Amino acid sequence: MPNAPRLETRDLVRRFDGTAVVDHVSLSLEPGNVTCLLGPSGCGKSTTLRMIAGVEMQDSGEIYVDGNLVCDTVFRVPPERRSIGLMFQDFALFPHLSVGENVAFGLKGAGSERKARARALLDRVGLVHYIDEYPHQLSGGEQQRVALARALAPRPRIMLMDEPFSGLDNRLRDGIRDETLDVLKEEGSSVLLVTHEPEEAMRMADEIALMRGGRIVQQGAPYNIYNAPADKEAVAFFSDINVLRGTVRGALTETPFGQFLAPGVPDGQEVEIVFRPQHVSIDFDRNGRGPNPTDMAGTPARGVVERARFMGSESLVEFRMDFDGGVLRATVPNVFLPSRGTPLWLTVRRDRCFVFPVERSDAA
Repeated sequence: MPNAPRLETRDLVRRFDGTAVVDHVSLSLEPGNVTCLLGPSGCGKSTTLRMIAGVEMQDSGEIYVDGNLVCDTVFRVPPERRSIGLMFQDFALFPHLSVGENVAFGLKGAGSERKARARALLDRVGLVHYIDEYPHQLSGGEQQRVALARALAPRPRIMLMDEPFSGLDNRLRDGIRDETLDVLKEEGSSVLLVTHEPEEAMRMADEIALMRGGRIVQQGAPYNIYNAPADKEAVAFFSDINVLRGTVRGALTETPFGQFLAPGVPDGQEVEIVFRPQHVSIDFDRNGRGPNPTDMAGTPARGVVERARFMGSESLVEFRMDFDGGVLRATVPNVFLPSRGTPLWLTVRRDRCFVFPVERSDAA
C-alpha cells in the first residue's frame, strides 16, 4: 500500500487478570525512522513489543506492516513471516556456533550467500576478524554488535529492540548506541526501541512515544516532548523539577516570583508551575536586596543555601526559601559551591515554565 506507515498499531489492548497492562496503544512508524517507546518499568512497553513481534497475542486491536494486516483477534501472521527483527538485553547468542555462524543463522539460500551476508555485516560493525571465534571470546560490547548483525541479517523491514544497551558498561554505551544507529539507518530498517532512559531516547529517536500506566500519554519529536510536555509527570521524567502552587485570578497566578500567565484556566483553579533547576538564575545578596524585577525573569525571591554539590559538568545547589521554607534546586554550569547558610536571590525564566491545572485528586 503506497505511503502506508512501515508499522502501525491500532488500539492494542492486553489484559492480565482483568487489568489492562497495555491500554489502547496506537503507534505509527515511518520507513527508516527510529521511534522510542519510553516509560518507567512496568508501564507496558515490553508487552507492546511482544505483541508486535507476534510472540504475544493482544486482547483487541490491530497490527499492520506496510499497510497490510498482520494480526487482529482473528487473523494472525506467524512471527517468522512478519519481516520483523528482534534484539533484546540478553543477546542470546548460540555458544556452540562461531560468530559468523551466529550471524548467518536463520538465513535462507546457499551457504556461500549466507556467509557473504554474515561477513558483510560483521565488517560493517568492525568484527569481521572475529568471524571464526566464539561468543565467549568476545566482550559484552562485541557480543552486542554480533547480536545486531544477526538481527539485521535477514534484512527485516522493522527492528524491535528491548533495552538492548542496558547490560553494557556506561563507558561503552554511548559509542555503541551511535554505532548501532548508524548501521540501522544504513540498512533502512524502521526501529521501535523500548527504553526507560530518557537520555537514550533523546540520543537515538526521531520520535518518542512516552508511555505511562499502559497508555501513550504523549508522542512527538524529542525537542517537542522535552519543551512542550503534556503534564507535570512528563517534565519530571526527563529531569528534576521545582514546583510552585498558586490560584488563578484573571488568567494570572500570583507567586513569590511574581505573576505567571495561565491562559484558558478558570478563576479559582489551583495550578502547579513547574520548572527545571537549570532554568533558575542565581544572584548575590546586596544588603538584603536582590536584582530588579524584569519581564523575562519576574520578581526575585530570597533563599538560603542548604547544600551545594559539584556533579562533574555542573553544580547543584539546594536552597531553603524564605517565603515558605520549602526547598528549591538550581543547577549552575561548572563549579559553584556557596557555603551553607549563604543568602542568595533566585529568579525563574518565564519562557521555561510550564503551568498545569491541579487535578482534584492531587489537590486533596
